[in-house]
Amino acid sequence: MITVGIDIGSLSTKSAVLKDKQEVLAYDVIYTGGNNRQSAQTTFRNVLDKAGLTEDQVDVVVTTGYGRENVPFSNKNFSEITCHAKGMYFLNPEIRTILDIGGQDSKAIQLDDDGNVLNFLMNDKCAAGCGRFLDIIARALNVQLEEMGEISLASTSAARISSMCSVFAETEVVSLVAVGTPAPDIVKGVHDSIATRSIALLKSVGIREPLGMSGGVAKNIGIINSLQEKLKMKVHVTDYPQVTGAIGAAYLG
Repeated sequence: MITVGIDIGSLSTKSAVLKDKQEVLAYDVIYTGGNNRQSAQTTFRNVLDKAGLTEDQVDVVVTTGYGRENVPFSNKNFSEITCHAKGMYFLNPEIRTILDIGGQDSKAIQLDDDGNVLNFLMNDKCAAGCGRFLDIIARALNVQLEEMGEISLASTSAARISSMCSVFAETEVVSLVAVGTPAPDIVKGVHDSIATRSIALLKSVGIREPLGMSGGVAKNIGIINSLQEKLKMKVHVTDYPQVTGAIGAAYLG
């Protein structure tokens, strides 16, 4: 059985192909842009090409994310909370709590022993601490977003970032640059601030170990390190952190 999951987020649209509920055949990530219906169609074609499949070989298409109800070729849609839970359970069935940090929101999800959602909390009112926030800071420092994790590893004394508002934090960063604060210390300070905010979200739902992280921000080793330092526990990251929701959607299909 071939199922395709499509996760339409605010910044990126992800897709994944699952075979017999056991094997990830392919995945794809593109920018969502202004037309989420078009982005769903594009990533659907892309992921089928990567898997060497045609549309008529697909049994079920399941959508999730912000644009999940806007895809005419979808057979079913589920909330991103449900899909991230099932995706993480498929990838690592030992995980009992998930921290998902995407482009413009973050989620803390507590799971039972069968991968069902026990409790969850979303921060979807502000992009502070999410991928968009990191992108703004990267621009202010004139570095690549993908490089921020490695840059932070060279820090010897993390800067203190007191504001988690994207606008005010950017102003703080500009001021720190002006007084000669090394970029690694600034980036480490930003990562520590995000970790502190994320831990508050996790504690609100209750942390059951092991803890796993999904979302594009999970690819940032600096964020992972800051979380582990503050929590005094390991944060597990799967091989497919950015497409966990899409994999979960395909799993549910």
